[in-house]
Amino acid sequence: MKNRVCMFVWNHFTNDARVLRECSALAEEGYEVDLIAIHDRKNKDLPKREMREEGFTVIRVNNSFPSVIGKIFGLSAKIKRVLTRNYYMLFLSLILFIASLWFMPLPTMVLGVIFTLLVTKKIRTFLVRGYIAMQMVMCGMRKKYDIYHSNDLNTLPQGLVCAKLFRRKKLVYDSHEVQTSRTGYNSKIYGKMEKLYIKFIDVMINENHTRAKYTEDLYGIYPEVVHNYPFVSRPENSGDVDLHRLLNIPKEEPILLYQGGIQTGRGLDKLIQATPNFKRGVLVFIGDGRIKPELEKMVHDMQLEDKVRFLPKVPVNELLHYTKNAYLGFQVLNNICFNHYSASSNKLFEYMMSGVPVVACSFPEIQGVVEKENTGLCVDSHNPISIAEGVNYLLDHPEVREQMSENCFSAREKYNWEQEKKQFLDVYKKVAF
Repeated sequence: MKNRVCMFVWNHFTNDARVLRECSALAEEGYEVDLIAIHDRKNKDLPKREMREEGFTVIRVNNSFPSVIGKIFGLSAKIKRVLTRNYYMLFLSLILFIASLWFMPLPTMVLGVIFTLLVTKKIRTFLVRGYIAMQMVMCGMRKKYDIYHSNDLNTLPQGLVCAKLFRRKKLVYDSHEVQTSRTGYNSKIYGKMEKLYIKFIDVMINENHTRAKYTEDLYGIYPEVVHNYPFVSRPENSGDVDLHRLLNIPKEEPILLYQGGIQTGRGLDKLIQATPNFKRGVLVFIGDGRIKPELEKMVHDMQLEDKVRFLPKVPVNELLHYTKNAYLGFQVLNNICFNHYSASSNKLFEYMMSGVPVVACSFPEIQGVVEKENTGLCVDSHNPISIAEGVNYLLDHPEVREQMSENCFSAREKYNWEQEKKQFLDVYKKVAF
């Protein structure tokens, strides 16, 4: 009988390459895999349930309350906009509290609590997330799964409830990020939650040994290491996407590429600041994210529209056709948290698959690969001048760039999922038996 795996992920599962690789590897090995993700009601083309051609099933739970409750939330948002912007919550809560003391204490107090819940954005967000997690647990209990697999901390409670509270089953905690030191996760509560939860897991997975050592220092356990390498690909032998023509860039101008999320701490503002010092080339961003409007404004203010171009996010299975157009690629994370400092990002290996040398940050995991395989240059990613010097060196030495490109093609035979999935499946063999 096949081992049944229930995997949780806290996203819409439209562009999650790591989870796709892991689910595919398990399905190939004969596991029956259900991946529980989150639906996006704004995306009408996204199915609630789908059988993937890779051999696993995706089940997406609602990302909003049923229509009646949703309409109540919508009404509360309208009320909120009508009310004064400053201190409206405190004022109304105080009025309702006073009224409850003199008129109808219980009904008025209940009404005050309900109103407070509805118009407070943080509480509404908390309730919606709780509703999503509850649906995930319900989906996780519909079958008799043998193994539960939680991707990152925000799905670990769901795995714990299913695997340990209701069933005596194995639980894998696959931590893709450093939960205690990452952007957007500044509260100490995340570390306290993780420290409590990992006492009940059967195995933990980290992305690299730098992060595994960090986990050991925190909690006294050394996780299994499964690197975030992509599928091996040979885009040089596949269909073309002419990025020069698409963006109306002259053929003689090298494309200097950043691909990935447009987020804080990735050194993207430093790239734009470095651009006036590039001897040649056009900086191209492929991706979307929170700070994209800020970067576009920065380009406009610096009058760099002819030197910087933006493209929206590209599907994972098409991205490498764009990547191969680049003269070089950037991976210039800033050291704003240990999650960045310890990263061995998938982006680095996507460039490698396409034979594109990198200008990269001097952080241990990234520098270790780049310098060992001679696939690019490491610079001070916090310094636009240092970035520009790295770019200009590769522009001035095309023969060095060509050798690095050849080194990328050799290195991709080592740093790929076909090799790394053996380690991942070995982890599952230990858990399953």
